[in-house]
Amino acid sequence: MFTTDLRPGDPEYTKVVVNHMREMRQLGYTGFDLPIRPLDTSDHRGEVERYAELRRALDRAGLDDLGFTTNVATTRTFDPTSPYAEQRAGALNYLKSRVDITAVLGGHILGGPIVFPYNQFPTTDSGEPVWSDALQDWLPPRSANAQPVLDELGDYAATRGVKLAIEGVDHWEQPAPNMVEDVLHFLEGVSSRQVGVCLDIAHVVLGSSGPEVFRQAVSRAAATGRLHYVQVSPPDRGAVRDSWIPWDLFLTTVMPHYDGPLLIEIFNAIPDFQPSLRLTRRKFWVPGEDEPDTSHPNAYTVAAEAIEELEKQLARVPGKDHDDHH
Repeated sequence: MFTTDLRPGDPEYTKVVVNHMREMRQLGYTGFDLPIRPLDTSDHRGEVERYAELRRALDRAGLDDLGFTTNVATTRTFDPTSPYAEQRAGALNYLKSRVDITAVLGGHILGGPIVFPYNQFPTTDSGEPVWSDALQDWLPPRSANAQPVLDELGDYAATRGVKLAIEGVDHWEQPAPNMVEDVLHFLEGVSSRQVGVCLDIAHVVLGSSGPEVFRQAVSRAAATGRLHYVQVSPPDRGAVRDSWIPWDLFLTTVMPHYDGPLLIEIFNAIPDFQPSLRLTRRKFWVPGEDEPDTSHPNAYTVAAEAIEELEKQLARVPGKDHDDHH
């Protein structure tokens, strides 16, 4: 909600991050999903070291009790689906570096859209967008290109103690995979069980085939040991409180199969999100960074109401205590 760039290596911005984490911890958050911003470099060693230093700085600030996961996206440059072997090799090295960053941050889950480049839709040579049947014909060979990359990445991630959670993102944001069942279909060509599913209820609602298909997909992911990460996010990309999350269906379907962290994901109208999510509402102003505006909610209030709502809903799930909220 605060940034897509933690600016590792910038001590002044680290102070901003520390302040936000302290405020969120007081609200009950036990960890954070950290965005790992892609940089225009193929030499990732410096990136890994800067995130290692960020973790040391967080520890020195007394935040060593927090857990971390990471949010990673593939890009047009680092594209595992590319028809060109050299580009796929570059994508694999990029993703391995993100596994390394997750590990040095002390994290055990890397989630996000890590197959097709996020928010990049294919076009023909003449620049025409590819939709519907043409898109469905375009996808299989590209998926087949990416499966060996993700398989090798899974083997590498296992050595670093990191699980990979592929996020199905709705069709407004990326061409594929859009739904949980799409991710499971992709994983049929990936033998490593280190590679699994990231389930985000916002994308389920926006792109789902319906409740029964959702239940079947969750059961199948759990039965194969691939339900690696769960995210709680409103379908309108707004606040969790009083949102259109189908709590009963979501929690009664997922929680019997899942004991990992629950990520409360709220997209704020910061510049990086505005074009991809087409946010039209006002920004939740950020205390300490934005000019206070008491006529609109601030990010801390929205975060506090979100965890309060989640805990209220979880209390309604019989026999389920869950206190790991990111």
